[in-house]
Amino acid sequence: MIPDKRQMEKLTRGLPSKSEKMRTLAGAGYARTDIARFLGARYQFVRNVLVQDEMRKSKQGGAHSARAVSSERLAPTKVRLGPDGRIVIPAALREALGLKEGDTLIASMDQGELRLMTIQAAVRRAQAVLRQFVPEGVSLVDELLEDRRREVEQEEQDG
Repeated sequence: MIPDKRQMEKLTRGLPSKSEKMRTLAGAGYARTDIARFLGARYQFVRNVLVQDEMRKSKQGGAHSARAVSSERLAPTKVRLGPDGRIVIPAALREALGLKEGDTLIASMDQGELRLMTIQAAVRRAQAVLRQFVPEGVSLVDELLEDRRREVEQEEQDG
């Protein structure tokens, strides 16, 4: 689509934020580069807003996979250490991870790097480690249920 500045202005007139303008222009079929140029924003900012919207929509539609967030790479961002060792996680990263105020994160240190991960990411990581030790086609849930059934049968026979 060839960018029509007048049409773009008409579409975005009265919208409250750059992000809303980006969403509207993208919905009208404009390319990210044209949107960035028109709004005087960095391409990466436009891309992050639109990609995060796509992830949010797929999450709401139930088609979200755990790999979508983990495979998405956002540009490294500087953060400043504040009073009492506090840092503010940039909005783009919070949105990409679906974080909101009050959420709990797990902090760890790996080879001199501070890592923060969501509880969901920690669970996925633990599941991946355990998967290495469970043969393909074996259901631990089914095995546990079968063990419990045998125990109940044994108790009924004994008592």
